[in-house]
Amino acid sequence: MRAPESVDLVGRAFTFLGPGSPDYWVNMVVDERIRELLASTEIFLHPTDFTLVSIDPREEQKARSLLLSLEPFSSVTFDLAEVSLVVDSDAWAELRGEFGSFREEGPYRLITFDIVLDLSIVGFLAAVSARLAEAGVSIYALSTFLRDHILVKAGDAERAMGVLRALIEECKEQG
Repeated sequence: MRAPESVDLVGRAFTFLGPGSPDYWVNMVVDERIRELLASTEIFLHPTDFTLVSIDPREEQKARSLLLSLEPFSSVTFDLAEVSLVVDSDAWAELRGEFGSFREEGPYRLITFDIVLDLSIVGFLAAVSARLAEAGVSIYALSTFLRDHILVKAGDAERAMGVLRALIEECKEQG
């Protein structure tokens, strides 16, 4: 397997591993519109830790009733295979005993991209995730109707914020 070339990820081409063979590489150009959006983006690191939780789908009704009291920011996804939560770690500590079967992981920190994105935008999170991947930061992406968010391991939060601030500054300078 050959390594990708190191290239500027904003306004130029970046390389990522494609599907199938490990030697399959794809070049993708970051659109000028993405650069403009990133240049006008504010990022916010939420002050609390978050936990990712997977609850057995057989406990869906219990989850629906208990999770009504969750405060922002939280995310609940009902899937065929699980009830998936992103929840403040302190809130989860209070709810954990109510569930018999779950998996949890954390702590994570939440970064919000404080810009309203049109749903037709293509490549915003691709540019963000590529830059963070280059810095060795793993992300768990969440999108809502208006905004995108990422969770990063708590120990990577400050490094992720630095990488994202640098990306935003580069986009401002190129604009």
